Amino acid sequence: MKKYNLITASLLTLGLTACGAQNTSTDNKNTAAQVKSAPGAPGAEPFWAYAGKAGIGTSYEQYQKGQYSDSAATGDVSKVWFSIAKGMITETMFGLIHQAQIKDMQFVVTGKDFTVSEADELDVTIDYLYKDAQGRPLSLAYKVTSTDKQGRFSLEKHIFTDPDGQTLFVRSVFNTELEGLKAYVVVNPYINNNGLGDFAKTTEQGLVAWEDDNYLSLQSATPFKAKTVGFTGESDGINALKTTQALNTHYTNTGEAAGNVSMMAELGEISANTTFDVALSFGKTQQQSIQQGEQSLAKGYQAVLDHYNGKGEALGWQDYLQSLKPLNTMVEQTADNGKLLYTSAMVLKAQEDKTNAGALIASLSNPWGETVSAKEGSTGYKAVWVRDFYQVAMAFMALGDTATAKTAFEYLEKVQVNSKTPGNKGDTGWFLQKTHVDGELEWVGVQLDQTAMPIMLAWKLHKANVLSDEELKSWYGKMLKPAADFLVDGGLAKILWNDTQITPPATQQERWEEQEGYSPSTTAAIVAGLITASDIATLSGDDKNAKRYLDTAKKYNNDIESHMFTTKGNLKGENSDGEYFIRIGQDTDANSNTKINANNGREGFNKKQILDGGFLELVRYGVRAANDESIVKTLPEYDDETLEDNLQVKYSFSFDDGSGTFAGYRRYGNDGYGEDEVTGTNYAEGGSNTPGQRGRVWPFFTGERGHYEIAAASANNALDDAKQAQIKNSYVKGLEQFANNGLMLPEQAWDGVGVNKAGYKLGEGTNSATPLAWTHAEYIKLVRSLSDKQVWDHYPVVEKALKN
Repeated sequence: MKKYNLITASLLTLGLTACGAQNTSTDNKNTAAQVKSAPGAPGAEPFWAYAGKAGIGTSYEQYQKGQYSDSAATGDVSKVWFSIAKGMITETMFGLIHQAQIKDMQFVVTGKDFTVSEADELDVTIDYLYKDAQGRPLSLAYKVTSTDKQGRFSLEKHIFTDPDGQTLFVRSVFNTELEGLKAYVVVNPYINNNGLGDFAKTTEQGLVAWEDDNYLSLQSATPFKAKTVGFTGESDGINALKTTQALNTHYTNTGEAAGNVSMMAELGEISANTTFDVALSFGKTQQQSIQQGEQSLAKGYQAVLDHYNGKGEALGWQDYLQSLKPLNTMVEQTADNGKLLYTSAMVLKAQEDKTNAGALIASLSNPWGETVSAKEGSTGYKAVWVRDFYQVAMAFMALGDTATAKTAFEYLEKVQVNSKTPGNKGDTGWFLQKTHVDGELEWVGVQLDQTAMPIMLAWKLHKANVLSDEELKSWYGKMLKPAADFLVDGGLAKILWNDTQITPPATQQERWEEQEGYSPSTTAAIVAGLITASDIATLSGDDKNAKRYLDTAKKYNNDIESHMFTTKGNLKGENSDGEYFIRIGQDTDANSNTKINANNGREGFNKKQILDGGFLELVRYGVRAANDESIVKTLPEYDDETLEDNLQVKYSFSFDDGSGTFAGYRRYGNDGYGEDEVTGTNYAEGGSNTPGQRGRVWPFFTGERGHYEIAAASANNALDDAKQAQIKNSYVKGLEQFANNGLMLPEQAWDGVGVNKAGYKLGEGTNSATPLAWTHAEYIKLVRSLSDKQVWDHYPVVEKALKN
């Protein structure tokens, strides 16, 4: 139940409006010149914020019959998400989870002869406001402490959202022993998910920015001492503070020209423990956005934080964690006493859209954001990929959150191609490559693993009694059978740019979305998808198709080695004997010398030179045994650190505590999806690929390798306590080591190769995307697998069918 009384809210809102009126008199007394419209439109070219987030957050909201809905019982659903990078509040979303409304919000301190902003890179530490006795986070409320490098002041920010409304609540606590210091707050709006097209103005209550019918307001619990708006880099007030330590001109609006606007307010003088509470609030009208902030500030810091945390009667993050029954047992198989496990559970739940329940995004970030133009809207990774989606849904199952897993499965109908899909002139049944959370098409390549995984997920949900027999039969008819039919028959993909005939098991794109052909990881999913489809068809009384799906799966399975396992490999490493699984091939002869396509700035190589870890998915799903000859023969090449660097996949990292080393893996040899090793520039910086781009280590492969070790030990009857401890202290602990100070797991980590322009530490997450949902999901599943002493993603029905 929501605690806040609407009548009280109205009364307090009226009182706070009076405070806003006082603010007018404060402005009138200010000696700075009052100028109506700010010059300099449209302002500086807009870019997104740094993508290596140290924290993300949103309120926890409860489903009502598997959906989010505003009701008397629960109140309004809060649809605000925030992120933190380099100590600053960065992209904050309102409405749909991909709709950024600001680039950043930062605080500025001025003294007699200096001005320091958060963008000047202070010394930063990040922690959680609410933890248990073991130090495990109990909510996604953050305490970020930033210290001036010369020791002149410190700033502690407390950051969370209001579960009762559409507000980001920020408390700032300044400490200084110097006299005459002032604090300011600056917001760079990117309303409606782009950095241009915005307007801004000052009001009695604070500051307002808008584009069309999207509004945000910045207000304070105590009146701002001064307010101004302008165009970023031109009339935003930052340069004035940097040069004169004062705002000499206050602009009341940005005029009739839209652009990249900025809002600045003087909070006041600071000394010891000087505290300011500010609210960044959102709405579809100016009045709504202001009212949301007034209500949050009226309730006050402690009441809003307690509700966010879930203290007392309020429903919050603590309640969500307590609902995850397997969590306490799983903690025993972590190396950090559950800190990353608790965080990962909340991070995955936080990356679900609240308008489209079950829509699970890949990451609350825009990869390499600070060099990616924000002139137009971009979802970045704040979108649905069915493959990443599957990993996360399975992690929810591992945590015991079957409600989210089921809602997620039901959401998938929205992103399956059917006769009503906009622009579709081809065949149906396959799942779209990438979509907005509301189902809007974005990328339309065909990835057959993404068509198999919804079937696999349905089978798992049914086995866990989350889907009843009748529900499964219903889903078989309207979603799973069309998918299975496409995996057997293929068809024409004709939508937007795509006009391609798909002939399974050859896929238009494998799991890295860059190559066509025969892929071990894709084929593993296809075979598992068809065998689980056969089982579901049998339950549904469709014996004819049950046989067809199973027969086709066996045919695909019989061709795996001839298509994808070379016996004439040409890798030059100490451990290479020429026999191993290749990443992918465009033809059906694994020993041919055909080249795969160039991509990401890298030239195409002979397919036999390119390794990846996709062959391990054959074991995970039950298509091959862990001790199968083709699997075992590939491991030496996969783990070979003597291969030439461009073709090397495995890299070793040292634990910070000196307890040894652990493994990290790149996606594949010759990967170009990363920073340029020659120049140190970001991926596609400037809008085009460069020849030196190099994909780095992806931490979730440490989890995939750990899963294989569990399967291998089980196959050899060797998964005893000692082996379990060894896996925990290498693969589980290794994944924990990749987490940053905010316990966020990255997409990619720095491997030490090439020019390090960004100054990354070895093993530190790069600016590709953090947190990556897939990495957190793989960590959760590895811990659950180790706890159960069996691979969580394994499909016994697949293993059994292929033995017959």
